[in-house]
Amino acid sequence: MAIVTSRYARAFADVVFERKMDAQQSLAEVKSLVAVVEGSPDLRKVFENPAIGSDQKRKLLDAIVSRAGYSQPVRNFMAVLIDHHRVHQLGEIYRLLEHEVNERLGLAEAEVLSARDLSDREKQELEVKVSTLTGKRVRATYKIDRGLLGGAVVRLGSTIYDGSVKGQLQKIKEALSS
Repeated sequence: MAIVTSRYARAFADVVFERKMDAQQSLAEVKSLVAVVEGSPDLRKVFENPAIGSDQKRKLLDAIVSRAGYSQPVRNFMAVLIDHHRVHQLGEIYRLLEHEVNERLGLAEAEVLSARDLSDREKQELEVKVSTLTGKRVRATYKIDRGLLGGAVVRLGSTIYDGSVKGQLQKIKEALSS
C-alpha cells in the first residue's frame, strides 16, 4: 500500500517543483485540506462513498476549495484522489508528500526531547550540530521529557541520537550486566 501512496505523493511533489510553486505553501494547503477532511466524519463518508458519483464529490470539493482559497493544483490533487478512490489514504499521502518535499529541499525534520526547556542559543547550537551530522538544513520541533533527567534525545526519521542522562545510565547498566 505504501507504494501506491508514495506514488501520489511523488507525483504531486513533481507538480510543485516543475511549476516552481511555493513548496511550503503547497504543503500547508494540503495539510489544511487533510484537517478539513479528517475533521469531518460526514465529509469523509461522502468522499469515500462509492455510491456517490465523482462529479458530485468534485462539486463539493470545489465548494471547499473556493471557501478555503486553496490553489488549483491542490484542488486537482484532491480531485485525482477522489477519482481514484484514495481519499481514505489522504493523511498517509500527506505525510509522504511532506517527507518528499523536505528531501527535495534538503531539509531534515528532527524531533528533540530534552529534560528542560532549551534556550534559543542551545536550540541553534543543537540544530547546527545535527545539520553538520546530516548534511541538511534542520527543522526541529522541541518537546520536554523530564524523565530524561538531563541532556537530549534527537530523532531524525528512524535514527535516534540519545545524549540524555537516562540513556547514558541505561548504557552503563547494560555494560555492568554483561
